[in-house]
Amino acid sequence: MNHPPPQTTTITTRTTVKKLRENPTPSSKIPFQSRKIRKLTTTATAVDNDPTKSPHPPLIKIPKSLSTKPEIDAAINHLRSSDPLLAALISTHPPPKLPPCNSPFLSLTKSIIFQQLATKAANSIYTRFVSLCGTHSDVVPNRVLSLTPQKLRETGVSARKASYLHDLSDKFSTGFLSDTLILTADDETLFRMLTSVKGIGPWSVHMFMIFSLHRPDVLPVGDLGVRKGLQCLYGLKDLPKPMQVEQICEKWRPYRSVGSWFMWRLMEAKTTKGNNGNAQSVVEDDQSGGF
Repeated sequence: MNHPPPQTTTITTRTTVKKLRENPTPSSKIPFQSRKIRKLTTTATAVDNDPTKSPHPPLIKIPKSLSTKPEIDAAINHLRSSDPLLAALISTHPPPKLPPCNSPFLSLTKSIIFQQLATKAANSIYTRFVSLCGTHSDVVPNRVLSLTPQKLRETGVSARKASYLHDLSDKFSTGFLSDTLILTADDETLFRMLTSVKGIGPWSVHMFMIFSLHRPDVLPVGDLGVRKGLQCLYGLKDLPKPMQVEQICEKWRPYRSVGSWFMWRLMEAKTTKGNNGNAQSVVEDDQSGGF
């Protein structure tokens, strides 16, 4: 039996397909779904790289704060378990209660005014300063910048502190600092930003971070009250230097602010006993600010 060569079959098949394409029969009309090519990757990347086009604003991460009772309780429990000597001291004092901070800018102006002054004198000057601005809510960067050094000096603020207040206000008005930046910056970044302001040194930043922002893990290594408290608590022969303070308090992490607070309470209690209850706070009287 003779078979046609393979090439004939191939040619016939191709011819049939061609004819079907040119003159389709009802049975050959196979529907095909139209497909569009979308460049998804390019579009997504453009949105990701342009925050103005993002459908959701970036989330602001607020650092941990000692403003809540659960966080205070966690700090107390950690310090009790990590340091037996501190645990005994904690048992003799109530836990810290830190007042709220409504305006970081206002707190910083107060910190500058109170530098190197006795509490009574500083309070008088600060009260006159606030009155010059109007009220506490009127102590804002633009208002302080509008006050001449001479006007500020009439409240009792020194010429040097007047320049400090103007530098702080200028950094706020230009956007280098803001309440939002201060509240959301990590401890290290915040320290760098604030110490760039004239007249604000490490000690003032540490006090601001603890008592205004309630940051949990701040260790003011240069603070005289903390150093004396450690010397007393551990029975040290000499006042510990800043490097020794770091080493001793390493076990307090991440709640060194609360450990420091108890050092102040320890020294405050000792001072009160020595002065028949007429002593002022160690924190308020400390002159080791490093300005």
